[in-house]
Amino acid sequence: MNALSQHLEDYLRLRRGLGHQLADAARLLPSFIEHLGVNGTSTITVECALSWVQRPDADPTSSVWARRMTAVRGFARYMSGIDPYTEIPPLGLVTFRQRWRAPFIYCESDVVALMEGVPWLIPTPLRAATFQTMIGLLAATGMRVGEAIALRWADIDWAEGVLVVRAAKFNKSRELPLDPSTVEALSAYALLRDRVVVDPSSPTFFLSRKGTAVIYTDFSVKFRELVRVTGVGSGSPASPRIHDLRHSFAVKTLIGWYREGLDVGALLPRLSTYLGHLSPGHTYWYLSAAPELLELAGARLEKRTSR
Repeated sequence: MNALSQHLEDYLRLRRGLGHQLADAARLLPSFIEHLGVNGTSTITVECALSWVQRPDADPTSSVWARRMTAVRGFARYMSGIDPYTEIPPLGLVTFRQRWRAPFIYCESDVVALMEGVPWLIPTPLRAATFQTMIGLLAATGMRVGEAIALRWADIDWAEGVLVVRAAKFNKSRELPLDPSTVEALSAYALLRDRVVVDPSSPTFFLSRKGTAVIYTDFSVKFRELVRVTGVGSGSPASPRIHDLRHSFAVKTLIGWYREGLDVGALLPRLSTYLGHLSPGHTYWYLSAAPELLELAGARLEKRTSR
């Protein structure tokens, strides 16, 4: 399977040279190649692609299966010029219709419970600190998980308390002002990290014990285990997800603005920019009907109409 892994590296290098980021492909396809090896083949077939894409570790109603198939189809098209026996999965074989799913809105105690539960699940000090700090950063900034994983030391302005997200989704970069407590937490993690990992092989800020970058799938799996172990969201109709930390940040930001009596409509473009959205229209997707938010918005509307 070394040859196929080399072909994958060549494929990613070629596509990136053409301006494509291929974040999903780079994250997913190594697992697909491993799947081919387990099945004793180095040739992509529709059958092998489907068996990997439709693994039960992902919700069939989510976009995971469709994203996996998109990654496989791109690589299969590339490999068809190298291996004539390659089968390219046809379009429409796995479909996904995007629908709004009510997010789980984390309260402060939920985030604290998750962070405090990390050492019980992950005994290794640096790895536990990495996961704790990442969860705290996601909750405090509404960053995407991939953005936190890709964060580098040079992206943090310690003096000004500003974090730079570089070339993220839509190839946009943005600056995120941080609360002093967040800067303090990042600084504490950095001290531990530098003490444990003297010569890291990855330039990323968050590191493994071996000095490599955090793997998305590993963080995702551990997060789901953490939710189960801590009982966060138990009894809720919406199962807590990592991405719901981003939803929670958006909702809490609006609640804060309402409480301060600010013009939420005028400030919404700021939130959109902070989250890295192309326009405020994309931000509305994150604003679920949280009871407290509805109550504040309703009170604001009632006050205006009663004048």
